[in-house]
Amino acid sequence: MNKIILMGRLVRDPEVRYTQTGKVVCQFTLAVDRPFTNQEGQREADFIPVIVWGKQAELCGNSLTKGQRALVEGRLQIRSYDAKDGSKRWVTEVIANNFEFIERKGDFGGHTAADNGAHKSDMESFGSPVPFDEEIPF
Repeated sequence: MNKIILMGRLVRDPEVRYTQTGKVVCQFTLAVDRPFTNQEGQREADFIPVIVWGKQAELCGNSLTKGQRALVEGRLQIRSYDAKDGSKRWVTEVIANNFEFIERKGDFGGHTAADNGAHKSDMESFGSPVPFDEEIPF
């Protein structure tokens, strides 16, 4: 079985193009954090190319933007080609079957100084958060 699930942030806006046969394809790169820190205590990320085909490609191109978080489910594909200099090159990429928006366009830091924190998320309207170390009285 070849199945991969990734959650990360888009490195740049997606690129949408059409093949010679008229099929829609969207390409973007996800920055996916590694689950550990390096020797300097900093978190590193892997930059993974993602390919989406068909109607989902159009939706990605119209809806996703740089910095936005997305969840991608698909398969890992490794292919090779001959470069112009005659050397063989290898490409590893994820061919997405499904994707989900993790946050809306305005939710990932696109606030300006004029917003001044005026927009609250849906969860903030329910009250203050309870720290994990406190007991819940029920």
